[in-house]
Order: sequence, then structure tokens, then C-alpha cells
Amino acid sequence: MEASDRLSFKEMCARFEVTPRTLRHYEYIELLAPERDGRARFYGPREVARMTLILRGRRFGFSLEEIRQWLELYDADPEGAVQREKWRALADRQVAELEKRRRELDEIIAELRELRDR
Repeated sequence: MEASDRLSFKEMCARFEVTPRTLRHYEYIELLAPERDGRARFYGPREVARMTLILRGRRFGFSLEEIRQWLELYDADPEGAVQREKWRALADRQVAELEKRRRELDEIIAELRELRDR
């Protein structure tokens, strides 16, 4: 891999707008595995793609453990059939959870408006 294909630790933080602590945590729990050169870390296309998926998963409300398991499936099944099946199941569950939370929020908003207007 050429040096131009890699991001430094600082560049990775900037690209994904995450703190160094967040990036180190993702490495610690083995969501990311950057190349190392002494103390320096370098992130190639694989790690950039994984980070994109991690952040997307977090945005959708998945736990880091769910994301880790999903990424492990990709490593074990490069064709992606098992990963897609697992993703659909997780997505269906998460959509149901988000819809439930939206209903709860709608109820809270309506109740608050009612109290405000009294």
C-alpha cells in the first residue's frame, strides 16, 4: 500500500470528526486495526471503510458490540451473504425500536404542549 493511500491518526480523526479518544477506543475494542510504524498509526482503505460503517451504525443506534459482530461477519464471509442477512435482521429490529421511540416522543410532545397551553 502506498503512503498516499493511508491516513495518519490525526488525519483519521479529522476526516471522521471524531476525538482521538474515540478512535483509540475503537482500536481498543478491535473495531479498527491500523498499521503501526513505531508509535505512529496509519489507516488504509479497509480501516476507512470500517470507520464509515461504524459511524453509520452508531447513527442508526446500534451498539458497538452489534457493529463489531457485523464487521466480523464480513471478515468471515467476503461474499457478504451472511452479513447481509444479519444486517437485515438488525435493521428490522432497530427500525421497530426507532418507531417505538418516535411514538413515545410524539406522546411526550403532545402532553407537554397540552400542559403549556393550559
